[in-house]
Amino acid sequence: MTSVSNAATMDRGERLLRIGDVEAKTGLSRASIYRFVRANQFPAQVRLGSGTVRWKETEVDDWIAALPTSGSA
Repeated sequence: MTSVSNAATMDRGERLLRIGDVEAKTGLSRASIYRFVRANQFPAQVRLGSGTVRWKETEVDDWIAALPTSGSA
């Protein structure tokens, strides 16, 4: 019998992003992403194992969608 990981409890089809994918999608640096996570201003990562974390793509997409838009005249 295999052990159940955090990944197994997620909805099927949920894509998990590596830090590089999150950087590319958001335009943020690695340091900024972790700073926002610590400040509870960005989705927390999902721990998959020792030293392995991923972000749920839907949560990152929702965060991007909630960003304020620039008010152009």
